[in-house]
This record gives sequence, C-alpha cells and structure tokens, in this order.
Amino acid sequence: MARTRMALWCGLVAYSAVMLALTMFKAFYRIGYLWDPARQRRSGVSWVLFDDLRNLGPDTNWFIPVFGYGGNVAFFIPLGMLIYALLYGRVRSAVALSVLLGAVISVLIELSQYAFSLGFSDIDDVITNALGALIGAVIAKICGPKMFPVWAGCAILLGVVFAVLVGLGERLGDPSRIAPS
Repeated sequence: MARTRMALWCGLVAYSAVMLALTMFKAFYRIGYLWDPARQRRSGVSWVLFDDLRNLGPDTNWFIPVFGYGGNVAFFIPLGMLIYALLYGRVRSAVALSVLLGAVISVLIELSQYAFSLGFSDIDDVITNALGALIGAVIAKICGPKMFPVWAGCAILLGVVFAVLVGLGERLGDPSRIAPS
C-alpha cells in the first residue's frame, strides 16, 4: 500500500501540474495552435449562474457551452479520483472531503486567474469543477482500492504526455491552416 500511496502522490503532483498549466500558464506556452498565448492575458468575472445557457438563441452555437461546462466537469474528474484514493481509509467521508477540496482548488484557480489577469473567472467553473470532483470520487469509490494504482499511473502518464506536447510546442501545427479570428 505504501508504493500505491507514493504513486498516488506522484500522480496528484503530475495532474496538478497539468491543471495549473492549462488554467494559469496558457499565456506562456503553446501546444500546436490550440490557442493563441497572446489572447490569454485577460481578466473578468461572471457571478451569473449558467449565463452561457441564458444567452443561447436559435442561431447560437451550442458547442461553446457544452464544451465549457462538459470540459470543466471532465477536467476535475481525475482530481476527484486521486484525492479520494489518497483519503481512502484515512477520513470518515472521503467523497465529501474530495468534493470540498476540489471546490477549494477551483476557487483558488479562479481567484488567481482574476488576480493575475490569466483568465476569465466564472462561478459556473467552480460549480462544474466541484461536480467533476464528485463524479471522480464516486467512480474511485465504486471501483475500489484495486484500481488506485491505475488512476495513479494514468495521471503520471498524462503528465508525461502533456510535457512532451508542451515541448513540441508550435511544431504540432501548421499556421497556414489556421483560420483568422
């Protein structure tokens, strides 16, 4: 179990690094041409719940809110799984604490994005991130401790793949095929 815990901690560190890179540092690197680093330095806040859904009309592209909300949920599922696995057998309500920690981490990211002009802060992000942490913790609970090494290995592998993608940077894309914005 000690090796599994060490692997889980390594997985949590690797996944946290990926999360920080994708939420706080996109202005400083590029993976292909997925985003323009120059456009990442912005700041704003939305306190209106599910504002993206309220502003949809018949001619609106549904991809943006589906990708935004779904992406935020999916982004925190691995975090919820890893936190739950680390808390398993150590605290009484590992699922609830995993959700709470996921929400706190989300709030800290949103506050940092606003304070350092590194992204748009949105209350919806906190809610959908906490939902993702809940889903991750429930999946980890249902699957049980036999899967904990798998979650750790996947998180470590993701960290390595992400580092390679960042290292490849602009070589992953063809700027002539990018539509002007």
